[in-house]
Amino acid sequence: MLATALTRMSRNGVSAALARTSAVAAHMSTSAQATPLEQPVLFESNGATRTYVLNRASKLNALNGDMLKLMRPQLEQWSRSDLCKIIVGTGIGRAFCAGGDVATVLQHSLHDDTRSKAIEFFKDEFEMDYILSALPKPYVTILDGITMGGGVGLAISAPFRVATEKSVFAMPETKIGYCPDVGASFFLSRIDGEIGTYLALTSETLAGREVFELGFATHFVSSRTVPNLLARLSDLEDPTSAMIERTIEEHHAKRLSDEPVGKLTGRTRQALDMAFRHDTVEEIVEDLTKLASTSDDSRFRRGKNMTLLEALQMEMGIATAYCSGASTDFTAGITAVLVEKTKGRPVWSPDQLNNVSDAIVRRFYERDSIYLSAMPTLTPPDFLSNGKQNPMKFALPSEDAILQIVKSKARQDPISLSDLLAHFDSLHSGKQGVTEKVVEVVKRSCDVIGNQGSEMVNCKEQL
Repeated sequence: MLATALTRMSRNGVSAALARTSAVAAHMSTSAQATPLEQPVLFESNGATRTYVLNRASKLNALNGDMLKLMRPQLEQWSRSDLCKIIVGTGIGRAFCAGGDVATVLQHSLHDDTRSKAIEFFKDEFEMDYILSALPKPYVTILDGITMGGGVGLAISAPFRVATEKSVFAMPETKIGYCPDVGASFFLSRIDGEIGTYLALTSETLAGREVFELGFATHFVSSRTVPNLLARLSDLEDPTSAMIERTIEEHHAKRLSDEPVGKLTGRTRQALDMAFRHDTVEEIVEDLTKLASTSDDSRFRRGKNMTLLEALQMEMGIATAYCSGASTDFTAGITAVLVEKTKGRPVWSPDQLNNVSDAIVRRFYERDSIYLSAMPTLTPPDFLSNGKQNPMKFALPSEDAILQIVKSKARQDPISLSDLLAHFDSLHSGKQGVTEKVVEVVKRSCDVIGNQGSEMVNCKEQL
């Protein structure tokens, strides 16, 4: 897989990821069906739950300005309502949401009299992402289909993110001459190892259970059980987060005996973490191909030390610079991939990594850059300023958390594998998938000594 990583970073033509994506119709309730189909977002009230349903199935529920302007006041109203106990996000058709409607954004960005509309779209989108991260009510997203780009932004901050076998997850912006946004510099930088960097640079697609196992979803259920899950959630009285967690866990779909393991595991993952650990693309390329030059890709490193709002504001500047002509790649990529749907490589400028100068990079970051002069300040509503949910609270344990326990025990005596598994099983209240995650991390990153049933675990020397 890593042998093709560089190719993914500069490959000719459109990746087959979208072409091979197939997800059957998402679940639609009776009340949604009764709503006029032309409305791009449907809103439902059912018992404890209040649900927004993205309703542009022919466009894979791609977000546009009208949808964002419909959603914000409704979400703010639900946030203040005593009758609303849980907020749920779903989509109709093959996708939860395949991203933002960047083709329209591009058209607006090309003309002086409409450029402000392009920048306004990103402002509205990023503010929506922040609002969803700080909702005062439990928030559940159902990723039963394509979830990419802007769709990830809507979902990723939910404390409860439910993947199915039909989930297809990616941040594919580099394919269109843009960069991962919607808080990607915040959340990708916090995923285990260098998975976030790899996904950001290659636009690689994750599918099904691996979306859950790598931490982008907190739960995994069978697609056919989603309607029952939503009904169970709506029936909860005065639901707490713990009650919601237990309800979703009851629907967990266990791994089948013939189900393949995720592609970013074992030796592939070890090599990925080694190659993508660097702060510059050139060093990554050098590890992959023995080529080198000089441009900076430390945005995801910066994001690791930022709040979500700070990361979104940084990305607002980058989006503004693209809309203001800092790079022709935005136009070239969207035109080739989404408008003309050509199979050849877009005409990038520059078209070689070693021609990407520091001066070009500074256009997107420096405060005095003329391309940032129109950058607006994100202004989420005041009543959300003190609210912030932990999007990883109900996810599988992180690799760092697992290795920290191994390291702390190693100061005295190595911990047994059975005790390590028992610790995380208790810590996560028997959550499905925890054992598999701990075992995968131990096999890849630890030394295991002893016979089956009495194995002792210690960190490898390089850790």
